[in-house]
Amino acid sequence: MTESGDPIGQVADCLLNIEMELRQLGLWESEPPPEEAFQSVQPFCIDTLEFHQWLQFIFVERMKVIIENDHPLPSASGIAPMAEEHFRGRPESGNRLVRELEEIDRLLSGE
Repeated sequence: MTESGDPIGQVADCLLNIEMELRQLGLWESEPPPEEAFQSVQPFCIDTLEFHQWLQFIFVERMKVIIENDHPLPSASGIAPMAEEHFRGRPESGNRLVRELEEIDRLLSGE
């Protein structure tokens, strides 16, 4: 992707790809977890949500709101390492999802 590309459009494309990949892996959920699961103070709500739930219901949702309301994008992101850790030792391969998250990390960090 070129430097002169539209970063918001590129992030929006990544969000769509993340959703598609979660659906492909059978990890996209139709119902959100209970409200109290979102009250965690831990990074990634690791004590109350599975990583894919955090990705779907917190990260993707917040990023959509940021884009739809024309707010500035976050200036840093480090989600891909968490995804790598999550999928290590699991039967499903999250490689494509990790690659999408690496791309979104790169776009948000301005690399």
